[in-house]
Amino acid sequence: MLKKAWLLKFLLNIWPPFFFSGIKVVKLSTDFRSAQVRLKSNAFNMNAVGVHFGGSLFAMTDPFYMLMVMGCLGKDYVVWDKFADIGFIKPGKGQVTADFTISDALIKAILAHTADGEKHLSELPVYVKDEHGEVAEKLNRKLYIRKKKST
Repeated sequence: MLKKAWLLKFLLNIWPPFFFSGIKVVKLSTDFRSAQVRLKSNAFNMNAVGVHFGGSLFAMTDPFYMLMVMGCLGKDYVVWDKFADIGFIKPGKGQVTADFTISDALIKAILAHTADGEKHLSELPVYVKDEHGEVAEKLNRKLYIRKKKST
């Protein structure tokens, strides 16, 4: 599945937790190096004061860096989400987006740190922006990455 970005994008867009929350994968590059995710307000993702439910904002960023790094590194690596936190900067209203980018420098660092079979923890920031391009939430996502042990 992680060999075909278009298939992963399709499956994520029909996955019930995303579909019913209004989360949509807008872009996912064929090389897994970039993605954009959108969240539109609807009755299923608004809280009591009429802004995005924090859980939906958190969920819209959940699997992307993990899946993208898996797609870049291939089947010889273990990649897990280890930790994440969210900071609410301003209320998320209307349509919000999050962009994800995997740089060459990140891949090189992962390969260097895991070459001997050691684990590597990569912390990656995610910024959720409102319709005006202003940051509404900042998340920190930490990935656990290591080369699989040969059997």
